[in-house]
Amino acid sequence: MSDTAHPALPAARRRFPWRRFGRDARYMLVLIALTAAIINWAFGNGGHYWQNLLISACIGGIAFTIIEGVRLAIWGDKVRPPWPSFMVLLAVGVVAGQLGGARLAGMLLKGDLSKLYTLGSGTTSGMLLFTLLATGGISLFFASRDRVMRAEAAAAVEKARAEAVERQALQAQLQLLQAQIEPHMLFNTLANLQGLIALDPDRAQRMLDQLIQYLRATLSSSRAERTTLGQEFALLDAYLGLMTVRMGERLTYSFDLPDELRSAQLPPMLLQPLVENAIAHGLEPTIAGGHVSITARRQDDLLELCVTDNGRGPDAGPGKAGTNVGLANTRERLKALFGARANVTLSAADGGGAISCILIPLGAP
Repeated sequence: MSDTAHPALPAARRRFPWRRFGRDARYMLVLIALTAAIINWAFGNGGHYWQNLLISACIGGIAFTIIEGVRLAIWGDKVRPPWPSFMVLLAVGVVAGQLGGARLAGMLLKGDLSKLYTLGSGTTSGMLLFTLLATGGISLFFASRDRVMRAEAAAAVEKARAEAVERQALQAQLQLLQAQIEPHMLFNTLANLQGLIALDPDRAQRMLDQLIQYLRATLSSSRAERTTLGQEFALLDAYLGLMTVRMGERLTYSFDLPDELRSAQLPPMLLQPLVENAIAHGLEPTIAGGHVSITARRQDDLLELCVTDNGRGPDAGPGKAGTNVGLANTRERLKALFGARANVTLSAADGGGAISCILIPLGAP
């Protein structure tokens, strides 16, 4: 029974909730056994428990079948019946259970139990009252349990709704952070392309071709929620190929990706901001340029991704003005996705240069 009454659905449109009926019947069996014990030891001499159990089972079983069966058939297990209607049903079920159950028990026991089903007798009146109290008690129990179950179901629905809203907000935040990273790289490239058009048209054409190749590589992955490490490295290969057109022999790069990690899942474009920083602030400001290496390693249940350059190092300060969104957005994305389970570090590399590493749970959703 719920806290508010609703019109019952037509019986033809609703299947009888047999599972609910059987679940309630188990509680009723416990009540019948308890009732027989009370009658046997509180009102009797304690020597006829099984006989009292059979009588209680007949009376309680008929009353329960009528009351709970009619309630579930008419109102179902999701709707609370109106109290006036339910009280009438309760009275009918108790009387029918007492009179019919006592007669049935008498036939099964082959004894005279007329004192239990003769209207007007003191024993019948007392048993009717006892049956009414017991049935009313179990009905209140079912009503209370239904309210708790409905409250728990409502709480679960509300929790799911709140989690869905939170996921939508998180996804919007991640899309915003990623949308800031992509134009950052694209505007830098277009600015360099604009300068090359007048100075070196052939090189500008090669850069444009490489840019088209890079954009094709990003088309399938940049808007996805997840990508594989193999796809991420392929995207970086296209990006660094674009950078080599711009920097020429001043830039070299290498990848170290074990085969068993190629299918590892991670957010898309997670490493590109780190590679951009290595080039923009570590290698490009130097006359000789340098080398960038990208590695992937497994540490137990963690995935470590590192970008290492042999440029100016993290203590040399920014090599060129930037938008300050690359590394900061990477940290924000990881914080939103993994919380304290992820980490981003930037430190000086052995032999000069800088090394930036990302640590995320391996195979995390």
